[in-house]
Amino acid sequence: MNRLLNYFYYLCILISGESVLKLETPQTRNSIFMTFEELNLNKPLLNALSDLGLTTPTTIQQKVFSVVMSGKDVCGIAQTGTGKTYAYLLPCLRQYQFSKDKNPQILILVPTRELVVQVVEEIKKLTTYMNLLVVGIYGGVNTKVQIAEVMQGVDILVATPGRLVDLLNVQVIKTKGIKKLVIDEFDEMLNLGFRPQLTRIFDGLPERRQNLLFSATITDEVEDLMKDFFHSPERIEATPVGTPLSNITQVGFSVPNFYTKINFLKYLLNKDVEMNKVLVFVSTKHLADVVFEHLEDDFEDKIAVIHSNKAQNHRFESVRRFEDGSCRILIATDVIARGLDVEGVSHVINIDLPEEPQSYIHRIGRTGRADRKGSAISFVTTQENEMLHAIQDLMKYKLPIQEMPVEVEKSDRILPAEEPQIDMPLFLVKPPKREDVGPAFHEKSEKNKKVNVRRDYEAEKKRKYGKSYKKRSRD
Repeated sequence: MNRLLNYFYYLCILISGESVLKLETPQTRNSIFMTFEELNLNKPLLNALSDLGLTTPTTIQQKVFSVVMSGKDVCGIAQTGTGKTYAYLLPCLRQYQFSKDKNPQILILVPTRELVVQVVEEIKKLTTYMNLLVVGIYGGVNTKVQIAEVMQGVDILVATPGRLVDLLNVQVIKTKGIKKLVIDEFDEMLNLGFRPQLTRIFDGLPERRQNLLFSATITDEVEDLMKDFFHSPERIEATPVGTPLSNITQVGFSVPNFYTKINFLKYLLNKDVEMNKVLVFVSTKHLADVVFEHLEDDFEDKIAVIHSNKAQNHRFESVRRFEDGSCRILIATDVIARGLDVEGVSHVINIDLPEEPQSYIHRIGRTGRADRKGSAISFVTTQENEMLHAIQDLMKYKLPIQEMPVEVEKSDRILPAEEPQIDMPLFLVKPPKREDVGPAFHEKSEKNKKVNVRRDYEAEKKRKYGKSYKKRSRD
């Protein structure tokens, strides 16, 4: 039926005389000419997608599916919010075959605990009509509980690299049956220092396996590891690296200092009623706590903060409240940016700009997901202009910078890092020559004046005994 509707739509375009190329866009191309039913999906997956209300694959999902089904290694590149998770889950689940073996067939590696939980949830949604076991393991919780869960049997294992290595070392998990290795957000894993763990995992996997790499950016370090452990992966790029989603409105404001940024944030949250689910990004854990302390009294239980120093239960609870709408404002650091997939984020606010321009793309990609409109607001000081230029060069887009409203109170309080740096020239003054001192050495003592010479033992014997003695040779 969907195929007939597509053909009918195409015929209407031809009759109207409009150019197909003129009307077609990356979004409309998928919606007009491709549906999930046209992919080689089985009935259980189609029923699950139907229950989720999904009918049309995204660009990356459509491009990746047939390549993964062919058995080739894949390097998928797409910006945040374009459906990378389903891009690798759908073909992997389509090729899954039931086995009585309790060891995993599919291994999915992700950088953060939050992302482990979310990928496990997405797998459970897609396997409503399938019989398989999925287990997620991550650090920060009791290892014994996860070991007991794995020992009961697992078909798909979702893990962070550190905790997986822990279980591999105690030989709880056997990797001999793994047919597919999926690495999500590979570059972020390397940024977090997981390269030794990843190398340990790669060395323990079967040589004959399919490798699937998905990320929004590909760094030189990622390229090096791909050459060492992947088998000529086919690169599939849905959009150029660094391209933000077109349905995200971006704007920047010139703000003098950090504490004025907090005043401006309060002003926006109180004035704009459309800010119903706001994700606030701060560069450090300390500054995240500072922002939370200044907003806590005004917004009470409608605000939460998460970063790596927070307890695991606190982080999960904060995300849960943010997802269900009971928490309106969530303050987070860049480490959480990759592992947070929350529907309906209305605004992303950057209290400060990240040092890595790619992190800006990941931040704003938390809004405007699934073809929804989103807004990204950045507060920029003069000290952050260099980072702003790097972000603009990456996006090939100039961020419009506006002046802060006059109603916002400017604060005279500044952070130590915001204090003006005065570059004083350093003059090296040559010390005057002293004339009242002697040479910079001392005479040697008598015993140190001796000179090593070759001793004449025969002459010494003659002086002592009146005749010389020579050693007699033994016959």
